[in-house]
Amino acid sequence: MPLFNANNPIVKWVDYRLPVFSFADAHLIDYPAPKNLNYWYNFGSIAGIMLVVQIATGIVLAMHYNPSADQAFNSVEHIMREVNYGWLIRYMHANGASMFFIAVYIHIFRGMYYGSYKSPREILWWMGIIILLLMMGSAFMGYVLPWGQMSFWGATVITNLFSALPFIGEHIVTWLWGGFSVDNPTLNRFYSLHYLLPFVICGAVFVHLWALHHRKSNNPTGLDIKGPQDTVPFHPYYTVKDILGIAVFGIFFSVFLFFMPNALGEVDNYIKANPLSTPAHIVPEWYFLPFYAILRSIPHKLMGVIAMGASIMILFVLPWLDTSRVRSATFRPVYKQLFWIFVVTCLVLGVVGANPAEGIWLWIGRIFTFIYFMFFLVLPIVGWFERPRPLPAGIAESVLEKSGGGSSGDEGRAA
Repeated sequence: MPLFNANNPIVKWVDYRLPVFSFADAHLIDYPAPKNLNYWYNFGSIAGIMLVVQIATGIVLAMHYNPSADQAFNSVEHIMREVNYGWLIRYMHANGASMFFIAVYIHIFRGMYYGSYKSPREILWWMGIIILLLMMGSAFMGYVLPWGQMSFWGATVITNLFSALPFIGEHIVTWLWGGFSVDNPTLNRFYSLHYLLPFVICGAVFVHLWALHHRKSNNPTGLDIKGPQDTVPFHPYYTVKDILGIAVFGIFFSVFLFFMPNALGEVDNYIKANPLSTPAHIVPEWYFLPFYAILRSIPHKLMGVIAMGASIMILFVLPWLDTSRVRSATFRPVYKQLFWIFVVTCLVLGVVGANPAEGIWLWIGRIFTFIYFMFFLVLPIVGWFERPRPLPAGIAESVLEKSGGGSSGDEGRAA
């Protein structure tokens, strides 16, 4: 990689003392990226943009929000009705959370499909799951802040889950509430943490990118970079590609923002919180629904909490559960089928979580909870008996084959 060389004397002076320009040049311009990255790889950049949107809009909302059980609901209405463009900022923040989760979920599924969790990228994968957990915590606390009916009762139900833990559960719930029920101290705690966690996420994203650039990006073939023939500079090739992806995703975001801003929310949250009136059906935001379905599918409270936690924590051991030497599902026929069954399972669990835990929905939830965990449990067996298709000899060869200018993949290696 060529060393950064600037002609501007001011840039040289600054960079000699604080190498911000050479750092940006090495990691944003000349960074050697695999030349076969497709548009599924855009969602990492899209997630980063949505994090910036959430922080920027959140700071503005915090200027007008009153974290008081008596005034929180009214302050949100004040933002919507009386603050200049407050409705836009509030809807950008509320729908932006959904867009952030959409980008991150696709980013995770893409990583699972192309084997981005495999050696030597285990820590990179771990940091991605930690970011997801931090997002969940921040999103849950943010959902409580409007202090509507669903906010209040969602906080009551979810925090009460900790009471299932033996010995310490009740103490954790009391500490979270700041008393003996969800009230003003709870709201203040959640407001403070909701403001803090996005900046913690920024730190986790920095470590995530550090790990990414240290071990280099994975690619659709799952092959390692062998030399300059396999890479192109990140700029302009992937900056232009990212800009196009962000623009298309921005249109998708704008459809929700301007035409159906409440489509992803709950109507009960436009009713002020009332501890004496329980909503007929308490549901979390859509991005929590698959995990909520797993929780409700198990009749025992503690076992349901353990299963819900395990459904996320099992992702940390995925690099060791998958015993195949081939990374990408493109060359793994059995794993590819299992992957799409897993995706459908997650979608079905999301639908189950949005419906009452009774009748047929309860049994569908149990069946697909079983399928969810079986996906991870059968991976070691699949890795042992699966026979992958022949791999290309290298990344450059795979690009030539795709464009019709290279040799057959039969000349490549099998692992």
